[in-house]
Amino acid sequence: MADDKRSGFTEREALFYHEAIRPGKIEIVASKPMATQRDLSLAYSPGVAVPVQAIADDPANAARYTAKANLVAVISNGTAILGLGNLGALASKPVMEGKAVLFKRFADVDSIDLELATEDPDKFIEAVALMEPSFGGINLEDIAAPECFIIEQALRERMNIPVMHDDQHGTAIITAAGLLNACHLTGRDMRDVKVVVNGAGAAAIACTALVKAMGVRPDNVIMCDRSGPITPEREGIDQWKSAHATATEATSLEEALVGADIFLGLSAAGALKPEWVRNMADRPIIFAMANPVPEIMPDDAKAVRPDAIIATGRSDFPNQVNNVLGFPFIFRGALDVQATAINEEMKIAAAEAIARLARERVPEEVAAAYGTNPQFGTDYIIPAPFDPRLIEVVSSAVAKAAMDSGVAKAPIENFEEYAHQLKSRLNPTTSALTNIYALAKADPKRMVFAEAEEEVALRAAIQFRDFGYGTPILVGRTEKVLKKLEELQVDDPESFVIENSNVSDKVPGMVDFLYKRLQRRGYTERDVARMVNQERNVFASLLVALNHGDAMITGLTRPFSQTAREIGRVLHAKPGALSFGIHMIIGKNHTTFLADTTINERPTSEELAHIAMETAAVARRMGHEPRVAFLSYSTFGNPSGQWLANIRDAVAILDAQDPGFEYEGEMAPDAALNPRVMKLYPFSRLSGPANVLIMPGLQSANLSAKLLRELGGDATIGPIMIGMEKPVQIAPMTATAPDLLTLAVLASAGVVG
Repeated sequence: MADDKRSGFTEREALFYHEAIRPGKIEIVASKPMATQRDLSLAYSPGVAVPVQAIADDPANAARYTAKANLVAVISNGTAILGLGNLGALASKPVMEGKAVLFKRFADVDSIDLELATEDPDKFIEAVALMEPSFGGINLEDIAAPECFIIEQALRERMNIPVMHDDQHGTAIITAAGLLNACHLTGRDMRDVKVVVNGAGAAAIACTALVKAMGVRPDNVIMCDRSGPITPEREGIDQWKSAHATATEATSLEEALVGADIFLGLSAAGALKPEWVRNMADRPIIFAMANPVPEIMPDDAKAVRPDAIIATGRSDFPNQVNNVLGFPFIFRGALDVQATAINEEMKIAAAEAIARLARERVPEEVAAAYGTNPQFGTDYIIPAPFDPRLIEVVSSAVAKAAMDSGVAKAPIENFEEYAHQLKSRLNPTTSALTNIYALAKADPKRMVFAEAEEEVALRAAIQFRDFGYGTPILVGRTEKVLKKLEELQVDDPESFVIENSNVSDKVPGMVDFLYKRLQRRGYTERDVARMVNQERNVFASLLVALNHGDAMITGLTRPFSQTAREIGRVLHAKPGALSFGIHMIIGKNHTTFLADTTINERPTSEELAHIAMETAAVARRMGHEPRVAFLSYSTFGNPSGQWLANIRDAVAILDAQDPGFEYEGEMAPDAALNPRVMKLYPFSRLSGPANVLIMPGLQSANLSAKLLRELGGDATIGPIMIGMEKPVQIAPMTATAPDLLTLAVLASAGVVG
């Protein structure tokens, strides 16, 4: 497989991603305590006998006492892997693991991948059907046609849980949503549109069936395969194609397209010629969904028909038909009502919900993350894949459709409460970070990697470039950096920008600049010259200060305090601002922001108030509504002490400024985070547990951040530097390449700093 520059990664990076930390993309994590003998006795023998008997007495209890009701199996035999063809069951495992990860990431659905080594449909059906007691749903994936039709139909008939072949129906649902909106924009009625489908595989047949179910008249749909239109007179076509045969005088795709309103392409690159598009109806709707290269490139279609509405399967063009908009939330809704199937009513409900969402105002966090403000129109007929409202809107619609159509075994009584539960399943930070990566890619920056002789830094720099976030500037000895690039199997090491202070023609200007800054702080010009030539953090900072780079990442080789001092000789805080550090502690469905964890040893009340406001702003940019707690060993004066005045004064400063977010203090951590303790203080201004913790001093802040990182089990990002005149991030000495890349992207995207 050649390196895929369109996707912004190389073979090397794709393999490194799957190999790093631990092989693969999934692991099993216990959801109950396992620390003591009593825990183990409850988890297994003898305690496990009690739920066993309860389930034997009433099978519905499986949803109460096991993971079944939130567990989906992603199953394939590898006969149609992505665009790679039949590579076998084992080769499909990375894709199936990836699908399992997407289920968890987007809808908090637990998922396990299963690869079956058989191309015999009967054996496949029997194997899957026998596993019904294990799972709440079955997602079939990457199975070739026509076997996929046979397998899905048989399993839907035999199994009493939701079964869906996502390659068929996921694509169909997102396509239908986009078509609803395209028809709305062009004033068309689905009952009257003329549709031409190019391709007769699983996805094409599913799309055709769904749009017909949503109102398109069968005689207005012409399906074409490699031999042209599929008509009743055609011989040698299977039952699935023949179900969509239409009488027509057209003998080719070109002829079928004359006067057509809609083109649905699920075929091959270049299958739609620009001159054919010219003959379509006014304001044609073109869904060119072949991947990675569509049937026609949007620019080519627009050149001949500027009035066209165009969708593709690609993320680098508007209106991406992306299955991730559908399958996680469809299964989420189906699982939550313990549906016995995913039927046409549920698919239509999902498509209509997705279509409605695209017409609503885009949330500020989505607009900010994408660097644009997309609004419903010809270039926005399908919602952004990371719109946080999808889980609530689509899952609720699917659950209600399951109830209305009679396939729900556990109907939802309060949909308002259900919507709240759905929103609380996911951590907004994960969506925000994903969108921030997209923002960085949309506006690439020059990122100075100050420690490019270190393998971790170099791996991060390679990923920064390969993923399209910008240009890495590598600081180090030229020969050593080149050698390490070769060791990392980079094909073109000479193409990287390397800055070596020993040979750089920028050094004289740097010395002059820095000497003017430091000459009244006890440094001679010789001292400054030695720093510029010998201290990589000083040299790297000067690259940024003198606009030879846009941002900087460092921290691997020296303690934070030493690194900060070296950078501080060159770069200062923004005028009128205060530099400080934040740690983000990211859990499954919560994020906590700790500040200041790095710089200010004993902040004043004014500094505490400033830190609170700036950290709250970061929390908002990460998708959270800030609830700020000023922490102390004292909760509202109990016990009293001599270190409380500055905290109380900081609260008073915010009182006077009305900052637009919740805040309270002074308070101990349990009074800020534990709902039961919070009830003891009904006068508290916090409506829920705090998510922004302002620490009273550097000792408590730094200790807390490091303890949480080492003992807490949650992911930690930071320290994140805030308030510097240029974007600079100092990573921990123990940072991995992904840690470094995340900090670099945060700095590049301008979300922090």
